[in-house]
Amino acid sequence: LLTPPLPQERGGNNSFTHEALTLKYKLDNQFELVFVVGFQKILTLTYVDKLIDDVHKEFRDKYRNEFQQKGALGLLNGTFDFKDDFMRLLRDAEESSRVRAPTVMKTFEQSLKSQKTVKCMIETRGEKPKEKVKNKKNKGSKKEGTEAAAAPSKASGGDKQPSAAGDKEELTKDEILQKNREEFFRRHMKAGEKSRSPKPDAQKEKGKKPRVWDLGNSNAKVLDYSNSATNGSAEACPMEEFDPDMALGDKNREPGRLYDLEYESEDEAEEEKVVQNTSKPSAKKGGLGGMFGMLKGLVGAKSLTREDMDPVLEKMKDHLIAKNVAAEIAVQLCESVAKKLEGKVMGTFTTVTSTVKQALQEALVQILQPQRRVDVLRDVMDAQRHRRPYVVTFCGVNGVGKSTNLAKISFWLIENGFSVLIAACDTFRAGAVEQLRTHTRRLNALHPPESHGGRTMVQLYEKGYGKDAAGIAMEAISYARNQGFDVVLVDTAGRMQDNAPLMTALAKLIAVNAPDLVLFVGEALVGNEAVDQLVKFNKALADHSMAQTPRLIDGIVLTKFDTIDDKVGAAISMTYITSKPIVFVGTGQTYCDLRSLNAKAVVAALMKA
Repeated sequence: LLTPPLPQERGGNNSFTHEALTLKYKLDNQFELVFVVGFQKILTLTYVDKLIDDVHKEFRDKYRNEFQQKGALGLLNGTFDFKDDFMRLLRDAEESSRVRAPTVMKTFEQSLKSQKTVKCMIETRGEKPKEKVKNKKNKGSKKEGTEAAAAPSKASGGDKQPSAAGDKEELTKDEILQKNREEFFRRHMKAGEKSRSPKPDAQKEKGKKPRVWDLGNSNAKVLDYSNSATNGSAEACPMEEFDPDMALGDKNREPGRLYDLEYESEDEAEEEKVVQNTSKPSAKKGGLGGMFGMLKGLVGAKSLTREDMDPVLEKMKDHLIAKNVAAEIAVQLCESVAKKLEGKVMGTFTTVTSTVKQALQEALVQILQPQRRVDVLRDVMDAQRHRRPYVVTFCGVNGVGKSTNLAKISFWLIENGFSVLIAACDTFRAGAVEQLRTHTRRLNALHPPESHGGRTMVQLYEKGYGKDAAGIAMEAISYARNQGFDVVLVDTAGRMQDNAPLMTALAKLIAVNAPDLVLFVGEALVGNEAVDQLVKFNKALADHSMAQTPRLIDGIVLTKFDTIDDKVGAAISMTYITSKPIVFVGTGQTYCDLRSLNAKAVVAALMKA
């Protein structure tokens, strides 16, 4: 059996074919493992990718401790009791691949059109349509008053006896109009007096009342932070009662679990459309020429050339740019796919479009799965064994959601049993410290000390405004070490990548405090700007650092992912330019709206037409 060549670059193929056998493999760079599935090439197994992913996760989680103690090389001669688990995963994968029954179309009786009768479609002569009547009602108030005045007069005239009608005919038109007006005003004055009767009681209370918000606090003492000089203590952030459902969102969630992004793929429907579109031009030629042209486009009789792929790659490049992928990166991706496919013999009954699309999808998935995976919970537990706090620093441009997502990550860490100290190092933006105070009160209300054995799970360390951020971070880390906190989350001020003084201050904060993890917070709404931000942030950290090996960005927090629909190109741009993983994805406003990146779901959204 031949050993498949391991991929040396991102975007490589994860399958290997030899004669009648096909191998698919997956790498685990963390524990230096290779998972391989072999099957006959003639078989079309749709569940292979799911099977290898499930086996990878199950095997890694089951023997994680042994790998960490002895390493993969130390267990080469060992045996693993994994047969029953493998058979269970294989059955689950086979069941998930079964074709679902097609949806039944609605009958005519079930449709809305069947509820319309022929009578409602007929317009009788002289009858005004309903829409026109509605539009006429929106005219000036004077005309409404005259019509309303005329209406009661007609109604009263119809109810009167013939003798009264005869008296009315003797009056002039002006007298009739004056009489109707007096009757109209008399009736409306009586109705107005009834409706205005409760108003005098309300007018007794003079002065404007302040508006009370649902999640706000009407107590002025609680809202007054001017005299709070205590730092890092629970007294500075008093508890507050509020509706937890509004802060948590999903009631059926599993506490402490970081869910993956979800997206329903429509790859099969798109591939059918591509095959239909490619076969239409050949069918138009007619006769034997059209038939032979169609067969020539399907049967793999020749190798791919650059001229065959250029039209498809041009469309793919425009599609990626439309999905917010940076233009420069879209060009580089298409160029790498062209070099990979050039000279490759196409398979039977495959089109150029489907071949290029499949290669591009594999390259995108490989880009979103970097070589080093950041496992925050594992690193926090490792720091606990060394009796020191795990320090995370958040940086990014203005308004991307650093403080909000810091609070979400705090909530996730608390639900996993870790205590958190938030360091308020944004000493520039007005309201930054107050925002973190509010989040701390909310988190303490959701996880009170009574639920954790009297231990306060989250506290805020702040020194006010206009102070040195690097000094505050150093004091917060020292305070956390003395008080036994597990994690320190350092919030920094937003800054543009072109602002040299602020970038120097950020590099100083990172160099002096040496955090375990530096997270760049970027929003999913940007396109080309994402590349510029990350390149210049890394460059500034390298240029302004005093160390020989400067500390750069370790991971990415992608925010506002719920606002972009399927325009997910910023995720590709950020991971491609830095080769760093997207650790967290923010998807909403509640504390539970935090997800881990699902590479296949992002690629499915990116390739959607």
